Amino acid sequence: MTLREARTSRGGILYDPDLLVTVDPSLFDPETWRARGALTGTGGGRGTVHYLEADAAQWVLRRYRRGGVVGRWVDESFIYYGAERTRSYREITLLADLYARGLPVPRPIAAHYHRIDVRYTADLITERVAAEPLSSWLARGPVDEPVWREIGDMIARFHRAGVWHADLTAHNILLEARGVPWLLDFDRGRIRPPGAWRERNLARLLRSLRKIRPDVSEGNYPDPQWHWLLAGYAASVA
Repeated sequence: MTLREARTSRGGILYDPDLLVTVDPSLFDPETWRARGALTGTGGGRGTVHYLEADAAQWVLRRYRRGGVVGRWVDESFIYYGAERTRSYREITLLADLYARGLPVPRPIAAHYHRIDVRYTADLITERVAAEPLSSWLARGPVDEPVWREIGDMIARFHRAGVWHADLTAHNILLEARGVPWLLDFDRGRIRPPGAWRERNLARLLRSLRKIRPDVSEGNYPDPQWHWLLAGYAASVA
């Protein structure tokens, strides 16, 4: 898919012209959507996300925020090094590439950055996927073998494409009601040549899973859940 850029007085917007004809910064203002009666809810995570109703489509608006210790003092601004290096432009460009390849990612709608002296804030709008995080599934109980294998296969598809996910966790894997997996949140993600990062990606996911359900382990008690995921991964990663 081809993205188009619109410049603003203090920044820019990169967007999908097949979905949006004209754009301006109000597109990224939750209060504008609230005034239209089109702000349908909010979600959690490191920064609040807003759920939008755009005609018949469901979208998600996210403001980029810092994590860790730095985020306690500088919550949502970043040093500006050029439009192409903003968090929002980099993520939407990667998402557009992955979406065009047919990988299971939310369709990107628009990305925005707003300059404030040497710093900037950023926002991203994507289509909302009708699915729940894997973390929510695990909180309710064990996940069945076919679903684990589907998750492993999905991760392998991204790794084959050279996609490094900066935060591969149970919160960023979504599952449809039928167990079909999706991957979201590609902030700081990038394309890399094959390497040890694949194993580190999987190790990061395993740590995330164990925080929710310690029985998701490399052993066989009570179910070989992690082995099911690895089996699905191994069958597709080559």
